[in-house]
Amino acid sequence: MASKKSGNKTVATNESVEAYIGGVEPDWKQDDARNIGALIERVTGEAPAMWGKTIVGYGSYHYKYESGREGDSLRAGFSARKAALTIYCMGGFSEKEPLLEKLGKHKTGKSCLYIKRLSDIDMDVLEQIIRKDWDYMAEKYPV
Repeated sequence: MASKKSGNKTVATNESVEAYIGGVEPDWKQDDARNIGALIERVTGEAPAMWGKTIVGYGSYHYKYESGREGDSLRAGFSARKAALTIYCMGGFSEKEPLLEKLGKHKTGKSCLYIKRLSDIDMDVLEQIIRKDWDYMAEKYPV
């Protein structure tokens, strides 16, 4: 029996970024979402697009694993989750440790940066992290 290949669960959609951000609560988190969106757009030069129902993505890249699995994903993005603002740094954090030490209150996952409030961090350092990640992705996955 042939196995069914599973596709990406998170794909670009035609949903409205403005409607998503407009539905974020409370108001301070909506403001943070608008501010992080503006920052990522400025750094990347890309217009935002929804990926799934809750991720705002900027740019995309095509990947192919040795296993043969391939697909498209966002190059940078964020989601205003209930627990924290999640910023997607697709290049990971191994090269960004010195910047993370200066960032302020945050947590990290494999490729996610979790921030409760933008007022808890240094926005200039966040911009450097996003820029460094964007440049890494452009080198690894040229357009």
